Amino acid sequence: MKYKIVEMVTPYNYNVHLKKEIDNAPEYYQEMKAKHPDAIILYRKGDFYEAYCEDAQIVADVVGIYVTTNTNRTYRKAGFPHHALDIYLPKLVRAGYRIAICDEI
Repeated sequence: MKYKIVEMVTPYNYNVHLKKEIDNAPEYYQEMKAKHPDAIILYRKGDFYEAYCEDAQIVADVVGIYVTTNTNRTYRKAGFPHHALDIYLPKLVRAGYRIAICDEI
């Protein structure tokens, strides 16, 4: 199997990389993240809560789950079953994060 580097992220271009990732994320994430940039945004999607982009990485690191990407590999995401919210939410708050929980209306 052959691989190629598709993008090099360094401390000098990291913010540009994050901006591009957020631009590719779902519009509802972009909208809420713009309103609450200091919070981790969790979305209820069916039976799961999902986080995107840098929020996904933080959630995964704190609660010990895997980060994946969307089908086009343009942004990161991490999710867990809705019934695990009672376990994971306290871990995130104890780690010092503000959490915004979004549900479809």
